[in-house]
Amino acid sequence: MRAFTDLYLRLDATTKRTEKLAALEDYFRSVPPADAAWALYLFSGRRLIRAVSTRKLRTWAAEAANLPAWLIDECYDNVGDLSETLSLIVPFDSDGCDASLAQVIDERIKPLPQLDETEQQKLVMQTWSDFDAPQRFLFHKLISGAFRVGAAEKTVCQALANVAGIDAAVMAHRLMGKWEPTAADFERLCDAASAADDPSQPYPFYLASPLDQELEVLGDVGDWQIEWKWDGIRAQVIKRDGAVFLWSRGEEMINEQFPELVAAARRLPDGTVLDGEVLAWEDGRPLPFHLLQRRLNRKRVEMMLFQDVPVVFMAYDVLERASSDMRDDSLAERSTYLAELADEFDADCMMISDVIECGSWDDVAECKQRARENGTEGVMIKRRDSVYEVGRKKGNWWKFKRDPYTIDAVMTAAQRGHGKRATLYTDYTFGVWQGDELVTIAKAYSGLSDEEIREVDRFVRRHSTERKGPVRLVKPELVFELAFEGIQPSERHKAGVALRFPRMARWRKDKPATEADTLQSVRELLAQVEARR
Repeated sequence: MRAFTDLYLRLDATTKRTEKLAALEDYFRSVPPADAAWALYLFSGRRLIRAVSTRKLRTWAAEAANLPAWLIDECYDNVGDLSETLSLIVPFDSDGCDASLAQVIDERIKPLPQLDETEQQKLVMQTWSDFDAPQRFLFHKLISGAFRVGAAEKTVCQALANVAGIDAAVMAHRLMGKWEPTAADFERLCDAASAADDPSQPYPFYLASPLDQELEVLGDVGDWQIEWKWDGIRAQVIKRDGAVFLWSRGEEMINEQFPELVAAARRLPDGTVLDGEVLAWEDGRPLPFHLLQRRLNRKRVEMMLFQDVPVVFMAYDVLERASSDMRDDSLAERSTYLAELADEFDADCMMISDVIECGSWDDVAECKQRARENGTEGVMIKRRDSVYEVGRKKGNWWKFKRDPYTIDAVMTAAQRGHGKRATLYTDYTFGVWQGDELVTIAKAYSGLSDEEIREVDRFVRRHSTERKGPVRLVKPELVFELAFEGIQPSERHKAGVALRFPRMARWRKDKPATEADTLQSVRELLAQVEARR
């Protein structure tokens, strides 16, 4: 646990990738495989189940410190992070625990959900007394399911590859497969001689970058392949050893949610891997993304949903042919083979994404403007001679997205952020007018500059009207233009609508709160969007 805590502190103390890489390599080389496996598991974005509620932790901390609950809340409001607050408040003075990370997880964290409240409190308080403050902080993060680390998964992968002495792309491929946080699996991942040939294993996805320059800078349009940017679930279809596997970009196998796609993919030649998008689809065009969400997170899909939300797999790349890795072939070569596969596709469930013929960059810009009519997010611009890389590498694949929807909304509440933003109010709630009342329409935390964030933070502190736990209600004076990718009806929200991917496009200092949008105007926008579908 000491080594894991030291690693966390080293990662948190720097923004330099080289220093983070060195810290990770030192850790993976020095700790037992069981500890390294759990660290890799946590650094890969996976989490332990929430073992204890924060309400219980607050109560027990107040009891241990002999402090009233309201004072705990006041301390939390000033510190901005509950795990840190509790780690400092509890009155235990320890030099720290020498138990391994694997021991802590197996003996102090995993048992917690199965214990009654009395036994839970006993185990938590014993841990508080054994750990020092930094160790307690990480303990709280782990048992509350809130653990995050300041290192990109790509950096973690590179560090492990360096330790194992293998190529980072090979390591990324192995990490996409099935593995558990065990010493045996960690050693298998790091074994330079291991084939890691699980037939279900997908490839790491290659991600496009947002286009941040003029189209003409890209050179001759003939050097680029133009495709529609589909709004669905990025996925790979794998046909190996006679079995079919459907993997989402979130590293989840989604066979159960889309059995008709699995059945259709059985027609593919063995040793085939396709990259593409799962789309809700009807009458030759995509359906709204929120309908597709109805089929996610279900182990079994009711027959009714097959009819209500039909789906297709829209393929736009081939990564493996006859069990041979094609990622180092050019996009033009891969596209040619993909076209040859068309006869093997089930026309009802599998399609090949069209390549758009564009004679000039003006044609590409015009396609982007037509994207909303087609139910797409914009266009993809891919260099014809590009290989299929790992992760997001700028230069060869660009996404040129349609302009977002926008509304003007009033900030009504704020909450502190996380990590580096834990001392600033950065997470905001926004409302639109319904008569004389502001009805919550969205929450957003991205889009402002650091200077603007500090300015809004000062406003929140000076103009709070009420506190509700960590949330401060504020005077409804600030107006922001919210940009979002989609709008849909919602029974879960008081406004009756939900915005997809809302963020702050700009601070409307030129507009008084009374001139912000109304719920009626938002509903009219929803009606316009649905009319186009």
